[in-house]
Amino acid sequence: MKRGLAMPSTAPTTRQITRVAIASIVGSVIEQYDFLVTGIIAATVWGGIFFKLHALAAVAAAIGVYGIGIMIRPVGAYIFGNLADRAGRKNALVGALVLMGVSTLLIGLTPTYATIGIAAPILLIIFRLAQGISFGAEFGTASTWVIEQAAHSKYRGFWGAWVGFAIPIGLLLGFGSVIFVKSLMSEAAFIAYGWRIFFVIGFLVAIVGLVIRLRTEDSQLFETLKADRQILDHPAARVWREMPGRILRTSVVNAMFSGAFFLCFVFGTSYMKVVGFTAGQAEAIGLLAAAFMLGFMIIGAFLADRISRRAVLLTSAITFLIFAIPYFYLINTHQLILAAIAEIIGFGFVFGFGYGAIPAFYTENFPTRYRASGASAGYQISQVYGGGLIPILAGLILKSVGIKHAFIYIGLLVMAYAAAAIVAILMTPETGGSDLSK
Repeated sequence: MKRGLAMPSTAPTTRQITRVAIASIVGSVIEQYDFLVTGIIAATVWGGIFFKLHALAAVAAAIGVYGIGIMIRPVGAYIFGNLADRAGRKNALVGALVLMGVSTLLIGLTPTYATIGIAAPILLIIFRLAQGISFGAEFGTASTWVIEQAAHSKYRGFWGAWVGFAIPIGLLLGFGSVIFVKSLMSEAAFIAYGWRIFFVIGFLVAIVGLVIRLRTEDSQLFETLKADRQILDHPAARVWREMPGRILRTSVVNAMFSGAFFLCFVFGTSYMKVVGFTAGQAEAIGLLAAAFMLGFMIIGAFLADRISRRAVLLTSAITFLIFAIPYFYLINTHQLILAAIAEIIGFGFVFGFGYGAIPAFYTENFPTRYRASGASAGYQISQVYGGGLIPILAGLILKSVGIKHAFIYIGLLVMAYAAAAIVAILMTPETGGSDLSK
């Protein structure tokens, strides 16, 4: 029978928890910033400058390079989750941030096809893979770090949600920076060099984050685990052998949120343009929904502590299941206010409210000895069959029926993900108030 950890007599102070929460959020903000900005640039710029192909084929190739950065994330989750459970949460996140910063800068500095030929797309793929591996480390390990530091706080769910706050913050920064930079130059200048500015910014922010992380202590739970000599030799492999069901159940929950993100943010924005909204109106609605998301996330985090993690997650999943198709009917009214309400509910509330509980839900489902590995595995594999597969299936639907009718089938697709998430949540025990020192 495994003994519990010998806990230190003094729990971390609010100031110490805050320092770790700030340090944990930095890399996640960069990740979300990149998710938006790189997606826009891959679709509009990379095809023409990195691939010697016909127009549509070049765009498809560029989006494919963007996609592999998502598909490779489980590898990063395994590598850095294992490192976090052996060498410490802080050390793993410092290493991930170094890789993130360097690979992001190198993407921004990669010469075009016209300059170095076939080496251009090859280098782009290599740097994007490295970036994806580093991103695979962030969510699970960062959530583990801050949740463990707040293990004895009655607001543990709220502190964990700081990692989730990175999503709306990153989206707001990404949207804002794209709009701002494009306003300063012509389209030709943006394609020639302007897009590279975002990757230099990502590198500079990574340096700031690195300094913050280096000045912050590791979690007390991990330090106690190390002092008690309970570090496992192969934690990332052990958690898969001992808790595969728990990894898969938690993964299914986040796959639903990937569906919400795609349906209401990626596809939804394109759909708004098709039915008659201008690009500026669609982007403004997206910005508004991201702002509401942050507010709903804070509310969800407090209710996750006050009521339960499962209640918050079920509320989001059931709302999404019911609202997935009505979301499009509001957009089809062609009325700006109703479209904004649709986005605020479908994206801002469903995603934001539920994500107030997600970091705590993931990390509290695994014991300290392989918490980072388990949380990272569950979260990142969902990015493959959720964030990666849904766009592929949606693309096939679009090609078959056209965008004006695709929303019904895509809505049904993501409703299936929501239904699966509801089952997974009901099958997973409540973890609020659980003892993490095991």
